Amino acid sequence: MALVDLVMPKLGESIMEATILRWHKKAGDAIKMDETVLDIATDKVDSEVPSTAEGVLAEVLFNENDVVPVGAVIARIKTGAAESTVTSAPSPSPVYESVAAEVVEESVPYQPAGAHVNAASNGIRFYSPLVLNIAAQEGIGMVELEKIPGTGNEGRVTKKDILQYVSNKKSGGTTQQPQPQAKEDVLVVPMNRVEPSAPAHTPAMAPTVYSGNVEIIEMDRMRKLIADHMVRSKQTSPHVTSFTEADVTNLVQWRDKMKKEFEKREGTKITFTPLFIEAIVKCIKKYPLINSSVDGDKIIVKKDINIGMATALPSGNLIVPVIKNADQLNLVGLSKQVNTLADSARNGKLKADDTTGGTFTLTNVGTFGSLMGTPIINQPQVAILAVGAIKKRPVVIETPHGDSIAIRHMMYLSMSYDHRIVDGSLGATFLTAVANELQNFNGDRDL
Repeated sequence: MALVDLVMPKLGESIMEATILRWHKKAGDAIKMDETVLDIATDKVDSEVPSTAEGVLAEVLFNENDVVPVGAVIARIKTGAAESTVTSAPSPSPVYESVAAEVVEESVPYQPAGAHVNAASNGIRFYSPLVLNIAAQEGIGMVELEKIPGTGNEGRVTKKDILQYVSNKKSGGTTQQPQPQAKEDVLVVPMNRVEPSAPAHTPAMAPTVYSGNVEIIEMDRMRKLIADHMVRSKQTSPHVTSFTEADVTNLVQWRDKMKKEFEKREGTKITFTPLFIEAIVKCIKKYPLINSSVDGDKIIVKKDINIGMATALPSGNLIVPVIKNADQLNLVGLSKQVNTLADSARNGKLKADDTTGGTFTLTNVGTFGSLMGTPIINQPQVAILAVGAIKKRPVVIETPHGDSIAIRHMMYLSMSYDHRIVDGSLGATFLTAVANELQNFNGDRDL
């Protein structure tokens, strides 16, 4: 008999972990190849994990609602082959995203000289790159890190464990016992960092008391993940937002004229979104640095142009399906992709691949009546563009016969960008270029 490891699949370049929603099989159940074993969820999409072998589910290593890092073994399947234990898929090597906060969490052995080790059966305690990075940022040395109790597999310290420890430490809930450390036992600590003094006694964490007439609503799983993703983005990228406006009268009039014919001929509606994406793609080709990410001190310029479009769900949550290779699609192709992905998102039918690989994001805050917004960057991208509501306004226009005032369809555009990579000159230039593309839209073009 052989044991095959079923691992948590990698669901996208910025996905570090996934939550187990439901096990369809329990230990002892027979499993066929490609049969669904469990459902998992990330902050982007829910997905099914199929079996990679046929046999019997020998062991389930995590429970429902557990948060599991990508690449971790989640179950073992006993097959009929007379071989030693094998793995269903090679564990991915540590993948470092554009910034340290986006490092893929994967178990890697780490044992500095002289450090106390425990928990793991072989005497070595495992720390993921993410945990080590958080420890370094918070000034936690290896001696202190070794004393943090772990709730992960074999007592491993998870991201949740170290963040909880840091939170308790800052609020005075954890007693820190300073000990002399050998030079090799100390992680990188920011210069001039002042450690908070440890309290003499560990105070009990008092429950929060809410005054007045309030209603307490527990965040659902997706809202918690979105909240974490947004906070990490603000901590990762220094956000700068630029604004401009565009006269989109030609574009609006062309769509009004063509939408019935377009729907009749193509079997799908034409919205403003594919027209916006078309303009963004043209400008990305002129300014490719906007289509990049950061890896340490390296800038990774993406040759593929994959446009994410923020989509509101009936629950009020937000998801970002991605149009792959948008530069290779004409307006008809973009329209069909936009409508298909939007419908799938609202009906909960998106696949994991539908939300991965984005290189630039568009969000339409005008859908909800907003004139403009300051969007948060979708990591590990470096920019996100928001379009506001299209409003009729009296505008001064220049003509060969002099200036005049006319009623025009006007729209504000705003773009938040990562100031580590995108300076104000590039950000403003790119945003103005998109506005000019929309403003100079050819109202006589064919479908």
